[in-house]
Order: sequence, then C-alpha cells, then structure tokens
Amino acid sequence: MNTPELQQELFKLIKKNIPDNLSATEEIAKVLDVSVDSVYRRMRGEKTISLDELHALCSFYKISLDQLMNLQTGAFLFSGKIINSNSFRFDEYVINTIRDMTYVNSFKQKEFYTLCKDIHVFHHYHFKEIAAFKYYFWMKTLLHFPDFKSKKFSFSEYSDNLFELGRKTSDLYNQTDSVEIWNVETINSTIRQIEFYHDGKMFKSDEDVLIIYQSLEKLISHLEEQAALGYKFNYDDPSKTPKGSFQMYFNEVLLGDNTTLAILDGVKMAYVVHTVINYMITRDMRYCENLHEHVQNLMRRSTRISSVSEKERGRFFKMLHDKIDRRKSNLHV
Repeated sequence: MNTPELQQELFKLIKKNIPDNLSATEEIAKVLDVSVDSVYRRMRGEKTISLDELHALCSFYKISLDQLMNLQTGAFLFSGKIINSNSFRFDEYVINTIRDMTYVNSFKQKEFYTLCKDIHVFHHYHFKEIAAFKYYFWMKTLLHFPDFKSKKFSFSEYSDNLFELGRKTSDLYNQTDSVEIWNVETINSTIRQIEFYHDGKMFKSDEDVLIIYQSLEKLISHLEEQAALGYKFNYDDPSKTPKGSFQMYFNEVLLGDNTTLAILDGVKMAYVVHTVINYMITRDMRYCENLHEHVQNLMRRSTRISSVSEKERGRFFKMLHDKIDRRKSNLHV
C-alpha cells in the first residue's frame, strides 16, 4: 500500500470513530488546527500529512499504526490512564465517565456486551447506600487515601453531589442496548468486601451493614425486573419508561472478567478493566473481533434469562437473594 492509499485508509478509520451527527472534516480540523479545506485536501491525497499530524490523529483517535499498515507484530494498542492516589479526585473520575458515556450515546447504534465478574458499576448508582459503600471501599482499600486509613464507614461521607454525578452515569448507561453475562459468583466480591469490613469492625453498627445488604437486595430485584421486561429503566421511575434493551445471560461454569465490548455504529471497541477501578480501551480490529467471537460463544453456552426462561430466571435470582439472606441472618440487629 503506497502513501496516498495509507492516508486514505487512515481517514476511513478516523471517520468510523466520529458519530454520524458530527462533521468528520470539522472534527479533524479541530485536532490538526487547520481549515476544513486543508482537511479535504489531505483526505483526497492532494497534500501529504506530516509525521506530527499523523501522531496527533493516531493519538487522538486511538489508531494503531500496526493496524493501519497491516504490520503483523502481534502487538495490540491500548489507551488509558492509571489513577494516581496523590492527585485523584473521585468527582473528576465520575465526570470523565459521564463524558465517555455521552460520547457513546452520540452514536445511533450503541451496544454493550459485558462479562460480569462483578456487578456492573453503573448499577450501583441507582441506590445511594450501596454506592456509598463502594465509594468507601475504593477510597480506603484500592486507593489508600490517608483520610480513610483509620476512618470507619459512614453514609454521610458520600455526598449528595457525588451520588447525583453517579446517577448521571447510570442514566447514560440505561440508554444503551446492553447484554450482560452473569454467574452466581458475580455478587460475591461485593459480599466479601462488606464482610471484610464487618469482621474488621469498620462499621459503626450492624444496622449499617443491614442497610447496605438491603440496598444490595434492591439492586438485585431491580435487575430481575429489568431482565423480565427486557429493557432498562430508572429505579425511581414509577412508569418504568423503557430505555435501552437489556439482555441477561446466566453461565453456570465460566466467570467473566469485567471486560466490555462496545459496538458503536458497527465499530467495535473493547474496555478492559484492570486493578479493579482502572481500565484500558482498544479499537484494534484483531483484538475486538476475537473478543466479539468469544462473547458470542459464551452467549451460546449460557442460558438467556431476560424476557424468556421465567423458571430459570427465578432460580438464578433466588440463588443471589439466598446469598444475601444468609449474611443478613448473621447480623445482630
């Protein structure tokens, strides 16, 4: 492939990453800080892009040169940021998530496929009590914030402002068509986190632990109702106005790893979670196609429990509720 052909292929890849409601030439012009006419000349191959421009475009649109030039290096290009507890602010983290989900929702077709090792983070933000506990866990155990070193759990530490920001991420997630593949182990990490702090006497009373478990029960019941209806809706919406479609699968053997495959107007993009709260993104075609095939195979080997299979759905959610009930029965309240 010669230089003009590579340049045209580059712009084809870039266009796939720009929502249809935006002008591709105008968006590229902003990245390169040139006129729209200059972008057109580069797209037509009349002007060769410089190495600096190539770097700017590939960095901004997360495009692998290996993929562009069809180099079989075996490497995959991922992008992402690693949280630094010295400069981390939780509200900024959630605001960035809002920005990412707003981008996702700017596409006409938007699908999420998630392999749920844990409960998807967006579900927590429907319920303030469980969201408050997750906030405490992240700040104390994952990020080791000094202020949380010896601090006991308190619902008041999780502000209304943080909760409302979280609610916005859930609202945006609800607008996407989603497939989630669950296992009965999916809620175990949350239960273990609660029990770890309970055993470590980090709760002021068993009543606080009970409130968190009751909040977790509400979350599971809300998921069950969404699965029965086959679509997502806001928990506090009495009319249950349909949002994005919701398909839920139960896999009895394999446990997921929290990886999410997004398909945006036909373009595949993978979100790979690492160290619990960090994540990386790739649009690498080989990686995403392989992940897509893996997800499809998992779905074929799982039981769909949304919209259909009422008996299996009831059995699955009963197992989840039983896990919570057993923990509640050990509390002294």
